[in-house]
Amino acid sequence: MIRKIVVLLEIVVVLAGLTLGFAWWKQREALNQPLNVAGEQLLDVPAGSSPSGVLNRLQADGVIKDAFWLRLYWRFNLAEQPLHSGEYRMSPGMDVQALFGVWKRKEVVQYSLTLVEGWNFRQVRAALAKQPKLEQTLAGLSDSELMARLGHADVFPEGRFFPDTYRYVRGMTDAELLKQAYNRLEDVLEEEWGKRAADVPYTDPYQALIMASLVEKETGVPRERGEIAGVFVRRLGLGMLLQTDPTVIYGLGERYNGKLTRAHLKEATPYNTYVIAGLPPTPIALAGREAIHAALNPVSGSSLYFVAKGDGSHVFSDDLDAHNAAVREYQLKRRADYRSSPAPVPVAPAASGPTSTEPEPAATPPSDSTSQ
Repeated sequence: MIRKIVVLLEIVVVLAGLTLGFAWWKQREALNQPLNVAGEQLLDVPAGSSPSGVLNRLQADGVIKDAFWLRLYWRFNLAEQPLHSGEYRMSPGMDVQALFGVWKRKEVVQYSLTLVEGWNFRQVRAALAKQPKLEQTLAGLSDSELMARLGHADVFPEGRFFPDTYRYVRGMTDAELLKQAYNRLEDVLEEEWGKRAADVPYTDPYQALIMASLVEKETGVPRERGEIAGVFVRRLGLGMLLQTDPTVIYGLGERYNGKLTRAHLKEATPYNTYVIAGLPPTPIALAGREAIHAALNPVSGSSLYFVAKGDGSHVFSDDLDAHNAAVREYQLKRRADYRSSPAPVPVAPAASGPTSTEPEPAATPPSDSTSQ
């Protein structure tokens, strides 16, 4: 009797060994199988997906075989490994084991959106709306409703988002990306406020942000930012009007057609610095770190005027006579290729994933302090 039991046990052990061996062989065979894809494809893994569900879908689509053995492998070897949502690249020659490696490393496809210095909030919203991989949750909301959705109900949106390149994955919402840009601006502004010059005339960081937006719209030449901030700060100190064209243009809104007239300069709007004293009530555009730093660290000097030369740079003058002479030379006799700001530099594609195509910012017209 005992011998029969021993024999039966031996048979069970052998069968168990054969079964385990067969299972191991089938799993290895399944893991080493190449993905059946003709070209690069993106595998979308929505939030809440399980490895079993994704494997079943891949088998139903004809990309893999033997999903059962792959599910078994994942259950016994990677049970504690969560499957991160997003998109994963599948390419010819890739096997299932390599795909599992991508899953384990969470190598989801990333996209990018660049918010450009000098953009207004209307341009920011337009760029967000053109991102097909972002989940659009803000469409149809007014600006105030949008800010409430972001958790900042009493904040005016203009200039409150940091211009930078932001990465996102499929399924991320437009609101999540905007929150990143809002928080980034808050961090940068706080950092630069802590490094401000002792004698700047701002009562709070928001005033500095307003000034930074004027500097951003006036020049893209790095060496000039501090000089232009210096002109504006000196004008404020002397009680002079800032008289900067970008504020007039902003106040006109969609009525601006690319041509600024004398009538526009006389029109009373909250943003027309040819009419109002001091800073406008809000920023007029996105300001980058360099413009914020310049606003908080204006270059000392005596110039009170500047005029665009037509190549993106400016001539600075201490008095009105010198300024008027510069206006006659550079404004009244404009070159055919006249520009009040440097030509836009194309944004290089991101190496780690597809890059969005951004709309070009609206051309900036002559934007020079030309007080008479």
